[in-house]
Amino acid sequence: MARMIFLNLPVTDLAKSTAFYEAVGATKNPQFSDDTASCLVFSDTIHAMLLTHDKYRMFTQRPIADTHNVSAALIAISADSKADVDTMVEQAGRTGGIGDPNPKQDHGFMYGRSFEDPDGHVWEVIWMAGPPPA
Repeated sequence: MARMIFLNLPVTDLAKSTAFYEAVGATKNPQFSDDTASCLVFSDTIHAMLLTHDKYRMFTQRPIADTHNVSAALIAISADSKADVDTMVEQAGRTGGIGDPNPKQDHGFMYGRSFEDPDGHVWEVIWMAGPPPA
């Protein structure tokens, strides 16, 4: 069985964040969603769990980072093409996020852009022509 990734993100407005992630291509899984959490599915192996702050605090005693002002994680997700990278970032900018908070990267074999969600979590969207160089 393939390993799965569940990225847990604290959000201030669950409905707004859920709509944002649906707009950039994720699908909400109602089986694992309620009024304190939304499970957003990017693929069979990648899920983002959006958690209200109260729900998030059930899993950690550490303070929740203000990701508008500090970097708490580096999140990257692959795309099937350069056009798919552009589409996801541009959609994020149109639906309450910020497109390109970091400079665009174009190395020929790899192309990437980024977006910031409404809570300040930055995602890198990357296309690679093949496997990463060794």
